[in-house]
Amino acid sequence: MTASRFKEEHMLAIDGAEVRVVVRQPNYRRGERAPACALVFGEVADGALVRIHSRCLYGDVFGSQECDCAGQLHHAMELMRRRGGVLIYLDQEGRGAGLFAKARAYRMRQERGLDSFRSYEHYGYEPDPRRYTIAAELLEDLKLERVTLLTNNPDKVAGLEAHGIAVDRQPLVVPVSERAVPYLESKRARGHQFDAIPQLETQLGARPQAQPSG
Repeated sequence: MTASRFKEEHMLAIDGAEVRVVVRQPNYRRGERAPACALVFGEVADGALVRIHSRCLYGDVFGSQECDCAGQLHHAMELMRRRGGVLIYLDQEGRGAGLFAKARAYRMRQERGLDSFRSYEHYGYEPDPRRYTIAAELLEDLKLERVTLLTNNPDKVAGLEAHGIAVDRQPLVVPVSERAVPYLESKRARGHQFDAIPQLETQLGARPQAQPSG
């Protein structure tokens, strides 16, 4: 384990296992506002499983049934307990716009039926301003040049590839409640890659696909 001005490492007991934790300071000049954390399960090498997870208070902590965030987080961790890997947890609540923006978007969705992307745009927020430079730096700290990325979001793939990390994408699909289906519809309309995933097609196929705004 190493430490520096920009990085700290320690061990953490999780479900009876010792997991390595790496925390990297944000680069405020790049607009990053919070540290990023990586949980390292076992010894990792090129090709390791990686999940980049943006914080979701409603899902990760409160157990919301209106998104797939908690399910994705828990499933990724379970895979990594068995196979090893790196979970990168980014403090990017509300796709980077923050909790207050997320709360406003929820109210707009409930009152006017707008999806989360259009709700953000209604209030003048970017629909998804997240960046993944700090995630790439954490992977570089771990000497990983090639990863198997658990994601349905092509922006995460592009974000790592822009920093020279080769990416094999592996879909990350978890069961969702009926309340979460419109949320997944809106993500698919914005380019998230659900089109070949039977678990979601069973639910999404019965509904018209949401259309991108603009």
